[in-house]
Order: sequence, then C-alpha cells, then structure tokens
Amino acid sequence: MSTDAANRGLVLVVEDEPAIADLVRLYLTRDGFGVHVEHDGAAGLAAARRLRPVACVLDIALPGLAGTELCRRLRQGGDWTPVIFLTARDDEVDRIVGLELGADDYVTKPFSPRELVARVRAVLRRTVGVPAGADQTRVVGPVTLDPERRTVSVAGAPVRLTSTEFDLLAHLMNRPGRVFTREELLAAVWGYAAHSGTRTVDVHVAQVRAKLGPAAADVIRTHRGVGYAAAG
Repeated sequence: MSTDAANRGLVLVVEDEPAIADLVRLYLTRDGFGVHVEHDGAAGLAAARRLRPVACVLDIALPGLAGTELCRRLRQGGDWTPVIFLTARDDEVDRIVGLELGADDYVTKPFSPRELVARVRAVLRRTVGVPAGADQTRVVGPVTLDPERRTVSVAGAPVRLTSTEFDLLAHLMNRPGRVFTREELLAAVWGYAAHSGTRTVDVHVAQVRAKLGPAAADVIRTHRGVGYAAAG
C-alpha cells in the first residue's frame, strides 16, 4: 500500500467474492484510501481489531461469520468505526437488522462502485467535528449535544451513538421545532436521494430514541405524514 493510497485512511473491505472485492479496492484506492481486504468474517473481525480502519465495508453473507455478527461484535467491544453493509438482496429486513446493530449505511448489490465510495466519504465526513473553539453546544430538554467533541449526554450521563445517529440528532437539534421530511433528512444526513428508502430514517430515529431513553422520550417528535423535529 503506497503512502498516496493511504491519504484518506485505511478502509477494511470484507467480501467473499474476489471480483467484487477487487473492484471495491480499485475505486477506493483511486479516491485516496488505503484498502485491506479479507474474504471471511472471522478474518475480517481480526483485521478490524488489529488495523483500526477508518471505516469498514462488510458483505452481509460472509462465510463463517456473517457481516451482521461481525458488526455486532465490534459494537459490543466498544468499537464504533463506521460500517457500511453490502447486501445481495434488496431485503428490508436485512437492512433494518443491520442498522439496528449499529451500521451506518448499506448498499444493495449490484451497486455502482462510485456510489459506494461516495457513501464511505459521506460517513467519514460525519465523524469530523466542528473547528476547535467554536461553541456550538446544543441543549434540548435533558439532551446536550457537543458537535466539537461529538458527544451526547442525557441529564449528564453519556450516550454512545454511531456517527450517523449522531449526525441525525445534531441536524434535528440545530433547528428545534423545525419539521424535516424524511427526504430532507436523507439528503442532509446521508447525502443521497429519496429512492434509497426513507425507512432508513425511521430505523435510525427509533435507535436514537432507544439510546436516549425514557427521560428524553419527547426530544424527537414524530409529525405523522410529514417527518421529524426536535422539541422546540
């Protein structure tokens, strides 16, 4: 791996089909990423723990250890490296399960390699805080969000969110009372169009609410038939 290829950091790709893995490697490398490829889940888990990549691209249907189980074990171990799933089927159940396990995004096969690279870059942008010294702390009810440190707390107790969950909550809290449609949230947070499925937004909102807990139950409000808003 050349120095030029690692300018954006190392991406771990776990994909059991060599042709797909090579294609993903090619396009990520062209975009300035270093790439490490594994072809089964157990090896992918070991690589994720050893190499500490900036992001992981995981096939769901991996031999030995499924991509969803790989993600679950990372999250259980406190590793919140951004995860993007590759799935062979446009199966909503698979996607929702993956998102509930803490994945940040998913791409359905067959996919455009350029779109996948764009998704990786979008996820990584969400992990970058605001410039140091900028006081942009947001408080809605018992929830405090610090964009610079990318931390969230409820009544002083820290809450751990994925990068996507954090960015969704931040987007809502930046404009308390403003109702965002699901399509607007997809565009602003995920960076892609509504055809990718507004159900993704619903799943992430549910996950954020669950993590914030009962004390913050009213912080994100549902506006039926429209979308979501932070309490104003």
